[in-house]
Amino acid sequence: MILKSGGVAAAIAVAFLSAGSLPAIAQEADAAQCGTDRTIDIAEMSWPSAAALAHIHATILEQGYGCDVEIVAGDTVPTSSSMMTRGTPAVAPELWTSAIEEPWAEAIAEGTVVELSDAITDGTVEGWFIPQYTQDANPELTTAEAVIARPDLFPDPEDNSQGRLYSCPPGWACELSTSALFEAFDMEETWNLFSPGSGGALDASIARAFTREEPILFYYWGPTAILGKYPAVQLDIGEADMDVYKCNTDPDCDEPAGVTAYPSSPAVIGAAAWIQEEAPAVAEYFTKVGLTNAQISELLVYGDENQADAEETAENFLETKQDVWTEWVPAEVAEKVLAAIG
Repeated sequence: MILKSGGVAAAIAVAFLSAGSLPAIAQEADAAQCGTDRTIDIAEMSWPSAAALAHIHATILEQGYGCDVEIVAGDTVPTSSSMMTRGTPAVAPELWTSAIEEPWAEAIAEGTVVELSDAITDGTVEGWFIPQYTQDANPELTTAEAVIARPDLFPDPEDNSQGRLYSCPPGWACELSTSALFEAFDMEETWNLFSPGSGGALDASIARAFTREEPILFYYWGPTAILGKYPAVQLDIGEADMDVYKCNTDPDCDEPAGVTAYPSSPAVIGAAAWIQEEAPAVAEYFTKVGLTNAQISELLVYGDENQADAEETAENFLETKQDVWTEWVPAEVAEKVLAAIG
């Protein structure tokens, strides 16, 4: 094909115009794939698992779906309140709703927020634990009652005539519920209820016992790095009775303490309703991203052992758990994320 000089100039101009418009075209394509050109702000909560999940989802949405993403600081009450009233942040990837049960239910009914899926697919964990090696040596120790009957197996280092139960850190709601259970089980005569002073001190006591392969009875919760790192067994305390539990966690409750298991707290992926309306592909993505306790605990072990922050922990997950997260997204989205993370 032979072009006249005017045709050549026109072709060159078209070429430059096309090249110059490529970024705009790419942005439009990304916005179309994401579904919205609004910024999707994701709450990075103050605890490690939720913080890491925020960075995991931010990377996938930004690199794979072409969304404009921003990570913002968050915590349960202020994040949910802002989401319910202002539609921002757009997503809370691990929202524990037990503390906001009534207003959250009302907001769902009003259509201002939605629950896209469970963040922790097998439920959160809270209770009393002993090491697996202790139970292996004493197979009968499967219930709280069985362990309570053997204080000699869990001697208090400062008074070996008594057993020791390591309680919840002071000031937390679980300190009240653990103290109430201690009383309800009538443990005062043969056991000491030990306050660790802080979450870090409790972790250090647990780590020391497991490192030395010593027996220990302790309160804990999950998903956490501790339960991911150390093979612990949760004791059977029976069924959860919400009326008893509410009294056990209320310092003003005059009723006597009763025995109840710690209820599993719902942890959901909460989102402003506009996400479902404007970015259905993003909303669908969040319906698939739930992880088990074990998976999240493993995620946290990396952060703990490597002193990694939330972003570094997320990067490690995306690099090492491709078999998990690539199942959440279409193949073309996975390819973009993989290319971005190298």
